[in-house]
Amino acid sequence: MVDAPDLYGLIGHPVAHSRSPLIHRLFAAQTGQDMSYVLLDADPAEFDDVVADFRNRGGKGLNVTVPHKEAAFRLSGPRTERARMAGAVNTLAWQDGDLLGDNTDGAGLVRDLQTNLGIRLEDATILVAGAGGAASGIIGPLLDCGAGCIVIANRTPERADTLVARFRSCPQLQSAPFPEVRGDFDLIINATSASLSGQVPPVPDTAVGPTTFCYDLMYSKDPTAFLAWAVARGARDSADGLGMLVEQAAESFLVWRGIRPATAPVLDEVRRSLS
Repeated sequence: MVDAPDLYGLIGHPVAHSRSPLIHRLFAAQTGQDMSYVLLDADPAEFDDVVADFRNRGGKGLNVTVPHKEAAFRLSGPRTERARMAGAVNTLAWQDGDLLGDNTDGAGLVRDLQTNLGIRLEDATILVAGAGGAASGIIGPLLDCGAGCIVIANRTPERADTLVARFRSCPQLQSAPFPEVRGDFDLIINATSASLSGQVPPVPDTAVGPTTFCYDLMYSKDPTAFLAWAVARGARDSADGLGMLVEQAAESFLVWRGIRPATAPVLDEVRRSLS
């Protein structure tokens, strides 16, 4: 009798559009891992039950996407330090009977920026647009890279203030309403979901200068609305979040399988799949 492949998956709502099955299939083939990867579309009210059912089917780990990252944080234990700092979990792994909660988003972003795109983060002035779950997962890793100043701007200033307060020992972290954002930045990161609806967060035009790199956590076949906006305002360059998607997936794969796959060929293949 042949053993079934180890079972992993992605839980979210919706998930049909996800490239994660392709990414992990390529990772598994590259590293010689015997595993399968499925998509689980779960309404928020069904999250706990769907996770439990997946575990009963022999599931060993899950990626978690919107809108379930906070629910995954609540359900998991123990949690890694980067998950605790983010207050959200995007990677679940059953280990010795416990449900480990991790957050690989920030590590994926940093690796894409530094390794794939050659962006210098040390001493950089960074504007993060948005203060929701996506932003919370990337602030800690950006600070760990030695960013000189990070400004979090949000439509609801209180949410930005709350996120800043989570990092009380980091004076280089600030919050500001969008209209009060001043100066041009080395790096602007769109951590809002505005691009999903073809919108642009209300970042002042003056935030973009000739040395500004603009990065959208969202991705699509064509440039997102935010990236088109950035180019029109003279940003030196821009990138979408597909590289981050692949890099954070590689971090999850490392948590699950103990090996980190090479990401460059996978990123190329996933980019081709969009077209």
